[in-house]
Amino acid sequence: MGTITIIGLGPGDPRHLTREAWEALEAADEVWLRTARHPTVDGLPSHLTLHSFDALYDRAEDFSQVYGAIADEVLRLGERPEGVVYAVPGHPLVGEAAVTQVLARAEEIGLAVRVFEGLSFVEPTLTALRIDALAGLQVCDAIEAASLYHPPLNPDLPALLGQLFSRALAADVKLTLMNQYPDDHEVALVYAAGTVEQRVVRLPLCELDRQDGNRWDRSNHLTTLYVPPLPGVTSFEGLQDTMAHLRAPDGCPWDREQTHESLRVTLLEEAYEVAAAIDTGDVRALQEELGDLLLQVLIHAQIATEEGEFQMAAVIAGIDAKLKHRHPHVWGDRQVSGSGEVVRRWEQLKRQEKGEERSVLDGVPVALPALQQADTYGRRAARVGFDWSDPVGVADKVREEMAEVEAATTPEAREAEVGDLLFAVVNWARWLDVDPETALRQANGRFARRFRAMEHAARGRGLDMAAMSIEALEALWQEAKSGDNQRRSPTH
Repeated sequence: MGTITIIGLGPGDPRHLTREAWEALEAADEVWLRTARHPTVDGLPSHLTLHSFDALYDRAEDFSQVYGAIADEVLRLGERPEGVVYAVPGHPLVGEAAVTQVLARAEEIGLAVRVFEGLSFVEPTLTALRIDALAGLQVCDAIEAASLYHPPLNPDLPALLGQLFSRALAADVKLTLMNQYPDDHEVALVYAAGTVEQRVVRLPLCELDRQDGNRWDRSNHLTTLYVPPLPGVTSFEGLQDTMAHLRAPDGCPWDREQTHESLRVTLLEEAYEVAAAIDTGDVRALQEELGDLLLQVLIHAQIATEEGEFQMAAVIAGIDAKLKHRHPHVWGDRQVSGSGEVVRRWEQLKRQEKGEERSVLDGVPVALPALQQADTYGRRAARVGFDWSDPVGVADKVREEMAEVEAATTPEAREAEVGDLLFAVVNWARWLDVDPETALRQANGRFARRFRAMEHAARGRGLDMAAMSIEALEALWQEAKSGDNQRRSPTH
């Protein structure tokens, strides 16, 4: 069997070829190029017979097919007595999927491979931008980033996205990045780094795909996107470090003293603060309260890490795996008819995961407020068909429970019947597509607002509410109610 020689051609200027690579090229008779559309090709030794795999790019439906076909052919050629010389842009192990396939498969069949390194696109891009790679630089393939819904990047650190070869790809990359970075975040396009045509264009992220179309040339992959870090701490990892510092010996005494148990009440309080921000429609408050709730997740995970119980990586891996397993219609080939089937399938998968006989009511927290717990129980039971057929039946149930409250003769019976009545009302709310917790909170708010208006009116008139008749109080209430309705009317 022969030998596979893989040579890195550098970023684009023939002068960037390593001496070792040049000597290997001079000693060869023929070279197979991943692509002839690379500036260095014009500067190769003149005696070489050159072949390229460019035709594969025109026939294949996606790049994975191209790389697989290239790997197949390189391995076949390498088995010849004379072997094969395969040359790629940049460094053979930076953005070269076919090379990694060749290396793995050649080892399996015992075929020798020699790699001659070359400068990648990264080094001249660093020079063009005047940045240090050891300052946490992240390197990503633009094609991979474009296929995602959220960028695989830590926003606290700088990043390079290589092979940004077209306007269409730039548009997809922009949408992915804008799920994490502000629209006006300044980025930089680096064209043809390390060549005489090198240019750096700085622009807002939102304008990434609005550059002159002539600058996007599919015949080369010499365009790189630089994404600077966001200011301050904005990453999950950075926040984890902040929390770990608070719990460290040189951190905060209060934070170091906390346990899972001591933080239980705080966790619930922060969850209610989030709910309150949602109820009021205050987006700024919601942003702040979500941060406070996330803090609770972080400190519990840090305590668990210190106690050797689990780490945040396990928490994230667990929920990610659960989401993907319970959404086979998204990460699989299962078809669903609508959200109702999704919910039913979710419950089936949960029971399969537990591997035991489970009630559909399992997992409903006992610490939930009674109203919310009742709503959750009703919804769970409805998933398996234990429900009324229409809202009329639920309304009849409410009336039936009211009659039973009136018929109760002992304190214990009245308490039980009132509970049944409340449970029936919660189910009626569900049928009317009303969240009972939200509805009651809003009713509480209306009552408090109107009652305070009554108090204010009474004081203004020198009246003592405790000494007023119920008729006079009712008149004050109707006055406060009318004023409240007028203030909250869309026409006011």
